[in-house]
Amino acid sequence: MSAAASDAAVLDVRGLCTRFHTREGVLPVVDGVSFTLGRGKVLGLVGESGSGKTVTGFSIMRLIDPPGRIEAGEVRFKGDDLTQLAPKALRELRGDRIAMIFQDPMATLNPVLRVQEQMTEAVHAHRRMSGREACALAVAALRMVGIPSPEERLRAYPHQMSGGMRQRVAIAIALLHKPDLIIADEPTTALDVTIQAQILSEVQRLVREQGTSLIWITHDLSVVAGLADDVAVMYAGRIVECGPVDEVLDHPQHPYTQGLIGSVPSANRRGGRLRQIPGLAPSLLAMPPGCAFAPRCPRATEICATRPEETPVDPARSAHRVRCFHPGPAAADAAGTSS
Repeated sequence: MSAAASDAAVLDVRGLCTRFHTREGVLPVVDGVSFTLGRGKVLGLVGESGSGKTVTGFSIMRLIDPPGRIEAGEVRFKGDDLTQLAPKALRELRGDRIAMIFQDPMATLNPVLRVQEQMTEAVHAHRRMSGREACALAVAALRMVGIPSPEERLRAYPHQMSGGMRQRVAIAIALLHKPDLIIADEPTTALDVTIQAQILSEVQRLVREQGTSLIWITHDLSVVAGLADDVAVMYAGRIVECGPVDEVLDHPQHPYTQGLIGSVPSANRRGGRLRQIPGLAPSLLAMPPGCAFAPRCPRATEICATRPEETPVDPARSAHRVRCFHPGPAAADAAGTSS
């Protein structure tokens, strides 16, 4: 990546390693993760449960609690390395220039406070303004995420709202200061598809209008396909494939990415058995040497006992990259190409 590209990036993560030190051993939950996110761009971070997606988001926010700790790498936000910032400087950034939306909105909302108190407190934490001005800002944020009668909602407690409404309030709080970066950790997973579609539409509009950069953490490839500009596929703490979302989803090169796409119900023949990735994800306490996916991979050979580096799929274009000794199209794609 060129220096100019790095300077223009809102977020530049290089070699991020987060490990959890337990009595049983050391878990490499995030193992050498690197990616770059530009202004107004959306990155989809996908993978199975336990692949390290959420811990990657928490590591960027410096929200890792013991026994976990960030042990290596850089997280540069607009040039500043967040891993080296003093706690006071970090608190000033969180909720202001960087915000996080959690899967459970009650991780953001206090059940015993009205929405108005919570939102105005979030405003006053970073801005000096009157209570009336803070209320006006809160109303505008609620209206921005499509909440009807926002003045009335300000007077409500979280338990008086539906799950979808609570999540909209949590998103509104994240948007209060028009942050440069939002990290969204599966915020629509527990919602019905209608509410999910509405929130995704609002998020796309806000990213487009405000130029906010977004990391959308999910296991749902259909959401990523409609929302993201780029996608990074994680497996056992490592990014195994990344690039423009259309290229990665239409022409996946890593066997794990192909397995994820193949296991989506819509990709399977109606009435047939669902395809699945054989085997189980490895225990982080007993990671196989080299490629973590090798024990489940039909292409694995002796060389896979060594760790593959991330390389471009096409040397002429470096955007689509894969971490695999034997990349290539899926068997069905290859058969279709040769026919």
